[in-house]
Amino acid sequence: MQLSSKKSWFVGLAAALLASTPAVAQQAASAPGVSYIHAGRLLADPATGRVAQNQTLVIENGRVREIVDGFVGQGDVVDLSDKFVLPGLIDSHVHITNQQGEGNRVARFTNTAADSAVQGAAYALVTLQAGFTTVADLGGASDAVIALRNGIAAGKIPGPRLLVSAGTVTPHGGHGDANGVNSALVPVLRQNGVCSGADDCRRSVRERVRAGADIIKITATGGVLSDTGAGLNQQFSNEELQAIVETAHFMGRTVTAHAHGTDGINSFLRAGGDSIEHGTFLDDESIRIFKANNGWLVPTLLAGDFVAREAARPETFFTPNQRKKSLEAGPQMLDMARRAHRAGVQIAFGTDTGVSPHGENAKEFALLVQAGLTPLEAVRAATVGAATHFRLQDEIGRLTPGYAADVIAVSGDPLSDVTTLEHVKYVMKGGVTYRND
Repeated sequence: MQLSSKKSWFVGLAAALLASTPAVAQQAASAPGVSYIHAGRLLADPATGRVAQNQTLVIENGRVREIVDGFVGQGDVVDLSDKFVLPGLIDSHVHITNQQGEGNRVARFTNTAADSAVQGAAYALVTLQAGFTTVADLGGASDAVIALRNGIAAGKIPGPRLLVSAGTVTPHGGHGDANGVNSALVPVLRQNGVCSGADDCRRSVRERVRAGADIIKITATGGVLSDTGAGLNQQFSNEELQAIVETAHFMGRTVTAHAHGTDGINSFLRAGGDSIEHGTFLDDESIRIFKANNGWLVPTLLAGDFVAREAARPETFFTPNQRKKSLEAGPQMLDMARRAHRAGVQIAFGTDTGVSPHGENAKEFALLVQAGLTPLEAVRAATVGAATHFRLQDEIGRLTPGYAADVIAVSGDPLSDVTTLEHVKYVMKGGVTYRND
């Protein structure tokens, strides 16, 4: 697949995702047309870090038409003159149709794809109102997440712009397989992304694309919350990893890997993988390959923090396997992100929300700052960085003419206190207001 073909596919994806204005929100907000946002302070392009005072964003048909000095415009005016305004946030890793907690294991047996889609609609609204206007679901059952993605894009459901992996490519017995259940139930609970051998894994990637995947997500290593004692190291063979990455790229998709163990991280990156989710035990060689390949790290520090705290509770709902791995991996993640950032690895904001509660995605910002990022760098990771990670850098992540009108506002200054982003006061996605406190 030529690079130009890949680029054209992503341009087409961007156009499809950004074309529609949510009908549900239109009923409560102004009709599409020209509107004006008066911004007291405006960080239009986090890449520059420049904050302008007293600016007007002119919004037309869901996009930014222009930015002018002073407060201008009449009619449909949003007064954020006492607020700090910036682009809508992007979370590169969520599980939009579920959430960890008591009863979560039982839900695997009782919930249908329709149940998951309905639950996902509720979580999508919470996520949007928290200021996240674009998210990627990595691993949700394909029928549920595809229906949710398409429903949001068609304006039938309010929620963030949604990219989906439409399931996971995982080895038999691996992190994404049906672990911890009676063997008679495995054929019922196992998704069709499970594979063994290079050719079978090529099939699995193609099936994810056929199902409607925007991005391919694989489980290159064991996982913390799979109910198995298989550890956190590499689970695909090198030949399988190479086949997966090659096939994904042939079909115009980037491929990201859930990976904790050093061997799985490095083998996937050597195979040409595009990004790593978690990256808990990365080493100096991992960092070298990241930089050589121009790869992305999605640290998901909030997930590490959550599982470490939950595993330490005497009354935890984790199984023994989950508890053991949580205590092993969770406390390592801050130092991992610190070393990666110090070495210059590209970081995209992602939380693994669904492990932690939906709507609390912005708590990741404070953890990134603890790992050594400045508040501005953390904001960049959730805007221009994540947009570039998804090859949507010409559509979202900035407030500049021609870009999607994805706008949020907070009362304080997130460049001084990044936790301000945990308390979003205003949300617009695609020119439609979803929150205005």
